[in-house]
Amino acid sequence: MILSTILLTAFASAVIGVNTRGSYAPDKVPCPENASFIRDAADLSSMEKEWITKRHERTDQELKRFLEGVSLQDFDAGEFIDSLERSINIGLSFSGGSYRAMFNGAGQFAALDSRTEGAEAHGLGGLLQASTYLSGLSGGNWLTGTLIMNNWSSVPDLLDSDEIWNLENPKLHFGGDNLTLIQERWKLLKSQVDEKAEAGFHTSLTDPWGRQMSYQFFGTGDDGAISLRFSDMRDIDAFKDAEMPFPFSIALSGYPDSKNVSLESTVIEFNPFEMGSWDPSLFAFTDLKYLGSNVSNGVPVSDICIEGFDNVGFVLGTSSNVFNEFPLNTSRWGNLTPQAIHNFLGDNFDEYYDVGVYKPNPFRESEHGSQRSLLDDDGLYLVDGGWDLQNIPLAPMLLPERGVDVLFAFDNSFDTEDTFPNGTAIGATYDRQFLEQGQRLPFPYVPSSKTILKHELNSKPLFLGCNASNMTDLSSVPPLVVYIPNVAYTTWSNTSGYKVAYSNEERNALIQNGFEAATRFNLTIDPNWKKCVGCSIIRRSQERNGIEQSEECSKCFQEYCWNGEEYTGDDVVLNRSLNYTSSSLSKYF
Repeated sequence: MILSTILLTAFASAVIGVNTRGSYAPDKVPCPENASFIRDAADLSSMEKEWITKRHERTDQELKRFLEGVSLQDFDAGEFIDSLERSINIGLSFSGGSYRAMFNGAGQFAALDSRTEGAEAHGLGGLLQASTYLSGLSGGNWLTGTLIMNNWSSVPDLLDSDEIWNLENPKLHFGGDNLTLIQERWKLLKSQVDEKAEAGFHTSLTDPWGRQMSYQFFGTGDDGAISLRFSDMRDIDAFKDAEMPFPFSIALSGYPDSKNVSLESTVIEFNPFEMGSWDPSLFAFTDLKYLGSNVSNGVPVSDICIEGFDNVGFVLGTSSNVFNEFPLNTSRWGNLTPQAIHNFLGDNFDEYYDVGVYKPNPFRESEHGSQRSLLDDDGLYLVDGGWDLQNIPLAPMLLPERGVDVLFAFDNSFDTEDTFPNGTAIGATYDRQFLEQGQRLPFPYVPSSKTILKHELNSKPLFLGCNASNMTDLSSVPPLVVYIPNVAYTTWSNTSGYKVAYSNEERNALIQNGFEAATRFNLTIDPNWKKCVGCSIIRRSQERNGIEQSEECSKCFQEYCWNGEEYTGDDVVLNRSLNYTSSSLSKYF
């Protein structure tokens, strides 16, 4: 495989280099006075609550504007929004799926963004501006992380750059086929990772993996954004001014050299303020800024703390760490063996090559949580957030305390033989609510993957949980979910997750197709699609306030809501074909 060849060549040839612009090593700093970094997960943090209040001042106005543009009949958007006891919360969630998910997701994202030329006339422009929450996982997290950490850029702005998302540039694409460039790049990455190891921290494949991505996502300068931290989101003007949704990155707890990841695994949330989990196994959050500090029950064991452990590439690499699912002692990786990794990582390797190593454990000896293996170990080990099959990062949006009313789930997974989604991700999230770990996170009923394929429910958007009255046996009323799968319109958008090189033409074609998937081919398949999205947004508020749904919205729900019927026949295979001509939006991408 291309990736294994790249990594093997790199590890075999890597030598110590010199880094002269910043350091990947975390910093030692004085601990804050009376510091205690852990809190229980009984409620949202005070910081998030304060920020969300500020965000609602914007989203209320932006939602009025969006709904006015939708032009629902006999509906006054301003009067409706002003009459509500609380703001409507919209969540946007982008699945994993490597570069396929990043680029398809970029087009879907652009379709919601009023900053994209043509998005309001031909798509759902303004929905992004009206949204409260935003989550990404693996490739979807590469998308959201790139946009946020480049000063909340728009997708078209990023495409104007020659340095970001340029996977035909051999300096960004692991050196391409040029062995000299491969060796030079990985010598540099080794020198950077060694700085962290020499400072006393364990390193793993996640470190060079994240460093390489930083050059792709945050510029090609000599240091590749080496000092950029995930917690630096707090200082981005768009975040401080609440001009963007509140973002999440998702990973899972795991263990070195183990594939024991399931729906019972602990879902780990990273947000600008904290890292932790709502699951009862951990049930705690810690201050993201001080990850890497040696603590006992959240209290530093000395007067020296750590900052900078939350390197943004390391966090994005953690969310997309594939090495735990496909251990390196299997044939999938060819001659790339643990010994080769050891030769690259050095004495800090131990058994940690295939996980993201968060050591010291920020939750060590915590009084919260029920899983002692998480709380007693010296380290916390994290893996790709989609390995439990929840490849759309929905969990943060399902917490009742966040009050999400409608959740847009963009699925760029690869489930079928032809690498399209079949609803496995939403099915996993539905199933998890009936386990101890997910009982706090309700999700509407979903059709089986077999039903989705048989009735081609993955060929267009699908509404789930359309009537709250039909879900009284769940722990609480979940958000209405608008499921938007990857569909091929003007290009084959089902590229392999192992494809690591894209020409700009291939990249732009996927982005354009993502726009088309989110907009029902630029509102040409269904000119009422934008109206139907408006109907989905107001549905939960109408139900809470006893407002009857209009005939116009009722027709939308008849078109897009799952009717509850299941297919019980033999397995089916969905054969696809491209039946669409070039999009009118092609000039933008």
